[in-house]
Amino acid sequence: MKGFREFLLRGNLLDLAVAVVIGTAFASVVKALVADLLTPLIAAIGGQPDFARLTFTVHHSTFLYGDFVNAAVSFVVVAAVVFFAVVKPVTGFLGRLGRLPQEQPMRDCPFCLTSIPAAATRCAHCTAEVEAQVA
Repeated sequence: MKGFREFLLRGNLLDLAVAVVIGTAFASVVKALVADLLTPLIAAIGGQPDFARLTFTVHHSTFLYGDFVNAAVSFVVVAAVVFFAVVKPVTGFLGRLGRLPQEQPMRDCPFCLTSIPAAATRCAHCTAEVEAQVA
């Protein structure tokens, strides 16, 4: 029981739980924003009063594509918010601190021609032994 309690009280697990709860709440807000504000604006431009119920029929089968469009717009909005509110600021902050990961020099494996780190002594793709190139 002690090991299970330690597992539950680990910092990473609690952080993940908080992130999931906040992410779910944020997704609900974005879904409402898209369904209630954005898609009606898009639908008004297209002349369709209820965008979520757009359908087409092929051989008596009805395809509801309006809800898919709502989900796609929601995804784009969430991705944009995450990128501009999290990724860009964190990358800028880490860049100012000088903590961005440095790109390592690459070279081609002489046997299979895949790109490998210059300091590698074995190709990860074909497993051939290669000489390390030290800069």
